[in-house]
This record gives sequence, structure tokens and C-alpha cells, in this order.
Amino acid sequence: MIFSHKNAQPMFVRGDLDGFFGLALDNLIQYLLIISLGTAVLGFPVSLIIGKILPGAAISLLLGNLFYAWQAQKVSAETGRKDVTALPYGINTVSLFAYVFLVMLPVKVAAQKSGMSSAAASNLAWQIGLGACFVSGLIEFAGSFVARFIRKLTPRAALLSTLAGIAISFIAIDFALKTFESPLLAMLPLAVILATYFSGIRLPFRIPGGALAVGLGTATAWLIFHFTGTGPVSSCAVCASKQYLGFHPPVPVFGDLYRGLTHPMALQFIIPVMLPMGLFNVLGSLQNIESAEAAGDRFKERPSLLVNGLGSMVGAVFGSCYPTTIYIGHPGWKAMGARSGYSILNGVFYTLVALFGLSSFVAAIIPIESGMAIVLWIGIIITAQAFSANSKKHAVAVAVGLFPAIAAWGLLVVTQTLGAVANAKGNFAIPGEVLANPAAFKMAGLHLDGLVAISQGFMFTCIIWASMSVYLIERKFLHAAFWALAGSLLAYFGFIHAGKASPSGGIYTIYPGAGMKWALSYIMIFVFFVLLHFWFIKSRQDLEDPVSHV
Repeated sequence: MIFSHKNAQPMFVRGDLDGFFGLALDNLIQYLLIISLGTAVLGFPVSLIIGKILPGAAISLLLGNLFYAWQAQKVSAETGRKDVTALPYGINTVSLFAYVFLVMLPVKVAAQKSGMSSAAASNLAWQIGLGACFVSGLIEFAGSFVARFIRKLTPRAALLSTLAGIAISFIAIDFALKTFESPLLAMLPLAVILATYFSGIRLPFRIPGGALAVGLGTATAWLIFHFTGTGPVSSCAVCASKQYLGFHPPVPVFGDLYRGLTHPMALQFIIPVMLPMGLFNVLGSLQNIESAEAAGDRFKERPSLLVNGLGSMVGAVFGSCYPTTIYIGHPGWKAMGARSGYSILNGVFYTLVALFGLSSFVAAIIPIESGMAIVLWIGIIITAQAFSANSKKHAVAVAVGLFPAIAAWGLLVVTQTLGAVANAKGNFAIPGEVLANPAAFKMAGLHLDGLVAISQGFMFTCIIWASMSVYLIERKFLHAAFWALAGSLLAYFGFIHAGKASPSGGIYTIYPGAGMKWALSYIMIFVFFVLLHFWFIKSRQDLEDPVSHV
């Protein structure tokens, strides 16, 4: 068999069921977002989503999950270890939102303004989304050949700090809010997850904690519906979802992909959105590989990134406009006891769900609230690992790296709040008018310009400042200067800091000189660190213990 490796760990263990529930729930959320954002925001017909987008995404999910399961078995056989956990893999949440609001929605709006019908504009938006997904995968595919070099230059604290920032803001805080918003459905599953995963206690009949949490949450939701007729589940929703059942085989969409890559409107988004997102995905995947190694599982960068990029390209060929990625959260799945089987189960399950139109049917039966605690747990583990897997003296560098991601989450909250005001007032010009007046924010105590500046390209900014902090702690001032110079180059071209806030979030302004004032600031930092290096050598402080000052 293709997964058979001599002396490898068992293909399936009990912890794989827990891991499957967590990873499957995460991917279920992505499927639900694809359906809701596609229909409500982009105007996609349900037939396009069920018939082309989700089957295309399923092909990429199956390809990646099977490969990473095989990879884990191979590492297990080579090392003799029986506790190797496969890299988690799924649809890229950050890219999903970016492609909806920064690529496909602007394309649709511009196409309608040029005279296209709403249906034609939505179709063009999907086609350019295919192009964006393919280019993103191509960038990650190419990035695999320089990944090891990038990884050697970047301190572990910087890579893990970026993940921790994402985990604590976009994952943990968001799901914590949703948990306490729906206490009857979500708080008991949270207690189950914390009790079983923190204590490591075995439940009666060896029931996995994740399975019990989802089961209790789902049962509670249906009991609430039975007695009150309200809640996130209903018999009507289940009946309505049956209309989408049927076989939806993946079909190549070469013509649509070609139009998406060559249409003149696509050129407006190749540099400002596709290139940064592709680079972010390379860095994000490296961070997740680093996170896995910190948890004890070392995987080769090149094949991991090659398959990651290939998955997005294959998905685009078959109709998916949403890239896939190596997921954040490997330490969490490992702590659950998952190994290789959870990855195989996830790939096979979502292939069947997509090919047979079961997405909305499954969502109608199992409420998201019943499994949110598993994803919240992942956020907690990742945040804790950033501190525990590094030297104690580097903890401050990890803390420095948290700010950009938290700022990015803050900007999202601001734009969502303005969107809520627009919906309440029925005036959709309000967000743009308010954002065009930063002075109003300053009067309220919020520095909008600063929030935008630190959040734009936050993954790069986190790495730069956390890396500088590590090398300053180590008194390697020339290394810190190198990272300041890297910050200057990225700022100059607009990959970090430059841009503006829009009703749909931050918008990049990428061109030479876009972030000149930040670029000059980084140059000043660069000069200071270089001068500090020579003073450090001249003053003979290099003979002192570098730990004593921390």
C-alpha cells in the first residue's frame, strides 16, 4: 500500500478521531463561509458553489491531506517514533477573506459599473478568483526552493510569534466571543475540551473529548429547537438542504481559468493582492512547519511547500477560487493524540461531502457552536507554544511580535462595526465617509492611521520586529540591522505599512515609494544598529555574558 512504511506507526489511533473532529470542523467552517460569502457578497449562484467551487476545493483537500499523512508515516518509519503527527491542511481562512473582499468583490463592482449584468459580473469575479488562486499556488510552489534559506535567516521566536498573534486574535478571541454569545450551546463543550485536554483524563468507554463536546453541543441545539422552535438548527433547514444533494463531479475549467489570468482587470490585483498573499502563504507555511518542529515533528520544507502550492493550483484548475494551505495548529492536534489517520479521514470526508452536495446538509445538522471549543483550544496551544518552545530570554521578542496581528484584528473589528452601522441605517456610504475622516477617530481616542500602518502586511512586520528583538537580545547588532534593511525594502514597495482602510478592510498601495516615510525610518534604524555594533566591539562589551543583561 502507498501508506505502508516498514516500522512506521499505526495508520489510525484513537486520537485521530479527536483530531479529525477538530480539523473537519475547521474545514466545515470554511465550507460554510464559501457558501455564505459567495451567495450574499459575490452573488454566486448556489449551483456554481455546489457544482464547481466546492468539488474543486475537495480535490485539493484530498491531494494535500493524503500527502501529509504519507509524509508523517515516512518520518515515523525513518525515525522509529510512533508519535508523529501529520501537518494539518485545509482551506486558507485569511486568503478566503482576502480574495472575497480584495479581489472578487472589487472585480464584480467594477464590472457592473462598466455595464455588465450582475450575473456576468459575478462570473467574471469567479474567473479572476481562479486566477488569483492559481498564481498564489504558483508563488508557494516556487517559494519551496528558497524556503530553507529563508528559514535559516529567521529566528524561531519570530516565526512562532507571528502564529501566536494570529492564534490569539483571529482564532482564540473570535471563538471566545462566539462561545459566550451562545452559552447554552458552547460553554459546556468548552468545559469538556478544557477538562479532557488539560488534565489528560480518560473518559468512560474511551470516548474522545472532541467527539463528546460536539455530541453534547449538537444534542443541546436540537433539544432547544424541540422545546422552543428556535436556535441554529431546525427541521426546515435540514429539509431545505436536501435540494442540493446529488453527484457533483469535479470538472476542469481551463477556459475560465485562462480568462481569469488574462483579463485586463486581473492585472489590477496581481501585484497588490496575489503577490503579497502568495508570499504570506509561503511564510505562513514555514511558520507552521517551524511550529511542528518545535512540537517534535521535523518535516522537510521543500516537499511540504511544493504540495501545498500544487494543491491550490489543482483546486483552481477544477473550479476553486480559494487556496489551500498547511494549517496553523499542529501542536494542538498532536496534543490531542492525532497522528496520520486524522488527515486521511479529513481528506476523504470532505471529498465525499463536496462531491455529493452534503455541505449544507451537514451544516444543518451540526451547529458550529458545538465544536468551536476545539478551534479555541488550538488557538490557546499555539499561543502558549510561542513562549514555551523558545528560550526564556526570547519571550520578550515573542511579545513584540504579537502587536501587528492584534492590530490587524482591531482593524477588522473597526470595519465590521462600520458595516453594522451602515446596515442599521440603510446607508452604505457611511463606512467610506467615516474612514475618510481620520480626525474623527483621533477625537474618539483611536489612531486609525497607526492601526492601518501596523496591520498592513502584519505577517512581515511581526517577523521583522521579532527578529530584530531576538538579535538585539543576543547582541548581534548587524543581524538586527539586516532585518531593519529588509523592513525598509518591504515598506518602500508598500508590502508593509503603506495602504489605507476601506469598508472591507486594509487596501494595499504597492508601487515604488509607496511607504517612503516608513522606509526612511527603517534606514535610520539600520544605521543606528550598525553604529551600535561598532561601538559594542570597540567598548569591549562583547566579552561580557550576553545573558546577564536580560
